[in-house]
Amino acid sequence: MSESPATVPEHEHLDRGLNPRHVQFIALGTAIGTGLFYGSSETIQAAGPAVLVAYAVAGFMVYIVMRALGEMAVRHPVAGSFAQYAGSFLGPYAGFIVGWVFWLELAVVAIADMTAVATYMGLWFPGVPGWVWMAAAIAVIGALNLMAVRVFGEMEFWFSLIKVTAIIALVVGGLALILWGRQVGGTTPDVAHLWSHDGFAPFGLWGIIMSFSVVVFSFGGIETLGMTAGEADDPEHSIARAVNTVPFRILLFYVAALAVIMSIIPWDEVTGESSPFVEVFAALQVPAAQHVMNFVVLTAALSAMNAIFYACSRTMYGLAEQGHAPRSFLHLSPRAHIPIYPVLCMFGAGAVGLVLFLVIEDRLFFFVAAIASFATVFTWLMILLAHWRMRAGMARAGVAPTGFAMPFFPILNVIAMAFMVGVIVLLATTESGRDAFFVGAGALVFLTIAWFTLVRDEGRAPIVLEDAAHLSGDSSRV
Repeated sequence: MSESPATVPEHEHLDRGLNPRHVQFIALGTAIGTGLFYGSSETIQAAGPAVLVAYAVAGFMVYIVMRALGEMAVRHPVAGSFAQYAGSFLGPYAGFIVGWVFWLELAVVAIADMTAVATYMGLWFPGVPGWVWMAAAIAVIGALNLMAVRVFGEMEFWFSLIKVTAIIALVVGGLALILWGRQVGGTTPDVAHLWSHDGFAPFGLWGIIMSFSVVVFSFGGIETLGMTAGEADDPEHSIARAVNTVPFRILLFYVAALAVIMSIIPWDEVTGESSPFVEVFAALQVPAAQHVMNFVVLTAALSAMNAIFYACSRTMYGLAEQGHAPRSFLHLSPRAHIPIYPVLCMFGAGAVGLVLFLVIEDRLFFFVAAIASFATVFTWLMILLAHWRMRAGMARAGVAPTGFAMPFFPILNVIAMAFMVGVIVLLATTESGRDAFFVGAGALVFLTIAWFTLVRDEGRAPIVLEDAAHLSGDSSRV
């Protein structure tokens, strides 16, 4: 292995075309997706109303991860984000593994989103095969990601605005119905529904624990926010501001929204056949409201796919910069300055999803959700470790923390890492998660073999990241 820092030959660089408004809503787009609108039905069935505790606990862990990532992104705003950080602070092998595991995480989440699109469109066109809508979603989202990054940011802004507005309307309207206290559409909204149907935690502590695998999937991809640092025109302020809104988003969009849903419809009446959000409006028999909400959850799935295509392509670009992916992935389109080949690779991932849908349609969503949960907690664990090593190195060099330093370091790092290990153990020891654990562990073995057989020279050299103050407007890592 070379002892000298890796130096990437001169190549094209990504444009800084994302403004703070784009960054904020990209963060929202990844935080509010299919896991909330579709997967929450399974978490409700697993834990009952106590699922609110699971979302709050997991949400706090997510905030710790995002503060760690945010501190690194503010100090080193580079394309590739945490794959670069892992490569710099934990070693090139770790950077290779983290980058490709994160790509796997988002690729399978994209398949889950595609599956949800097929389900939602089935409400309107029950006679059309689901794979048709999946193919259409791939085509539309892929085309958007071949345009300039500012176009992507603008589309994600509007996608996210629709679902954020809908959730706020649901919370406000639901609270009004609860206070009204009159029967609407065959159900009487009441906060007492949260504890009057076999108690607040009908399945006890184990029910809460069992829900964590899908709850973690719901938050998976929120770390995409760190990917925007390489193309944000003011990363120091926009990244910090977006990270600090994570607790509010989790409380409003997950805890408050699901509490309102279970107050309107008792938790044991949530069927899981469609989105709980759609079921609420169907039960209330509000004219056309079911179709409006179906449009919203469809938009949410497309928004999540949009953010995933972006993050996966930038991950591949960052991996190519490190010598961990083909150098052709560094090639940008002449006008839009988009990494063309990484985006095209996402079309291939979508095609794999189509094949899986045709083979295991009835259980595809929750199978890929479990795989994504493993990849998600592994990625989060490595982010926390990289942050810890960064802070340790800064302490040895006598460098003061940034203005966006992790609070209570390293106590919060330890708490969050223990949680991540616990989720991995849960997947490995439960019937519903065991297959996903073996797929994830197998991916780590495969990537390790790839590292030793395919990565050479530049890819094995140490990575040196410049501080934000030294960057000259591009997203190069060195």
